[in-house]
Amino acid sequence: MKKYFVLLIIIFCSIKTQAQTAQDTLEIKKVALAYIEAQHTPNPKLMESALHPRMVKRSVFRNKTAQKDFISEFFTENMVILAETYNVKGDKFPKNPRKEIKLLDVSAKTASVKLFADAWIDYMHIVKENGEWKIVNVLWQYNDVSQHE
Repeated sequence: MKKYFVLLIIIFCSIKTQAQTAQDTLEIKKVALAYIEAQHTPNPKLMESALHPRMVKRSVFRNKTAQKDFISEFFTENMVILAETYNVKGDKFPKNPRKEIKLLDVSAKTASVKLFADAWIDYMHIVKENGEWKIVNVLWQYNDVSQHE
């Protein structure tokens, strides 16, 4: 019986050290929201704060002329510029834009998140590096896939 008790304590301690904390969950959601809110109200500094310097954002588009799909890639620099310029006139999003965050999986150093925005969805991989959560990968698509042409 004593062996089982010790084994349970070891298992509990190993799970506790590998699992996310409530603070991690808040910070992961904060980073995902910063990503979309930086686009809603042009804020390049907010976008930069959410992204890992080596972040890559990808989607599949269709070249109509060649009738071939291709992968579009944006990097941190592109996204910071996008945050500065995309919604300058305030006409790219509804008055109360959708920004729903769903945590798909969270571990000690990694998280998978799904962001539901108005016209698209983003799947994000977020990493904890040097104590900070940052978006490192984004895979996205429009809700209306015909917009990928």
